[in-house]
Amino acid sequence: MERAFWVQSPGEGEIRAVPLRDPGPGEVLVRTLFSGVSRGTETLVFRGGVPASQHDVMRAPFQEGDFPGPVKYGYLNVGVVQNGELQGKTVFCLYPHQTAYVVPASAVTLVPDDVPPGRAILAGTVETAVNAVWDARPRLGDRIAVIGAGMVGCSVAKLLSGFPATRVQLVDVDPKQKEVADALGVDFTTPEDALGDCDLVVHASATEAGLAKALDLLAPEGEVVELSWYGDRRVSVPLGENFHSRRLTIRSSQVGTVARPDRDYAQRLGVALELLADPAFEALVNAECAFDDLPSILPRLAANELSARCLRVMYQPQ
Repeated sequence: MERAFWVQSPGEGEIRAVPLRDPGPGEVLVRTLFSGVSRGTETLVFRGGVPASQHDVMRAPFQEGDFPGPVKYGYLNVGVVQNGELQGKTVFCLYPHQTAYVVPASAVTLVPDDVPPGRAILAGTVETAVNAVWDARPRLGDRIAVIGAGMVGCSVAKLLSGFPATRVQLVDVDPKQKEVADALGVDFTTPEDALGDCDLVVHASATEAGLAKALDLLAPEGEVVELSWYGDRRVSVPLGENFHSRRLTIRSSQVGTVARPDRDYAQRLGVALELLADPAFEALVNAECAFDDLPSILPRLAANELSARCLRVMYQPQ
């Protein structure tokens, strides 16, 4: 028997024993090395905050159960294939927190040799950032702000900072986030000191204040790319005053849809894994726990008692 983490009911998690069938033709057995907790989405799921209207949209590829629970949810998993042509290969898969699992071989992506397995759990997050940059369509010389120094915001700022002649600032209310910005090689500021007249603002703070600041920082004809997902919370958007006279735009970016028609999901994920060869991304993982501790750690994450951009979950080798 293997073991998996389940949200039993909102605010309560448990580890369950799960049977594991033998892999069939075209399938692989993967033993997990690391998984990652995507804090924003997974704590929202843990709290039971997925709106009923979004239950189908929010399903993870290998989710079991239904919202609000019991549900087995997660999508940042790195392990080693135990059988077939890929035996011994390290792979990334959109699988929940489980010690081992069987999936179609097409569901796993090889981790490049120059990407450590413990960093490869960020592939799903960096893939979201890749899609956001494709949606944002930055131009040479743009003035850009990224609001929210969580996993996604930091990843987007890192990618955007590589565009020639751009001015990129990572904006967050917590001055301590300057440390991760410095590690990523990105300029940091708090909202009150953020530079305005931006051509583009990427909003990833999931707060009303952050969205209002994003609009405030825009130059005329500027655009906000909204990455935040608010779950069942209603959000007020300041569309009065000079929103119309400055001809501002708010555009959503949705990870479930590939922003470029000439790229599919596998290609997008491949780009993300190539980017993770940069050791700077290691700064996004700032907490670790053992798999067995997830039932006690998730409530602390959901209550903001534990600060973690990405929580790396470690599994004992077998």
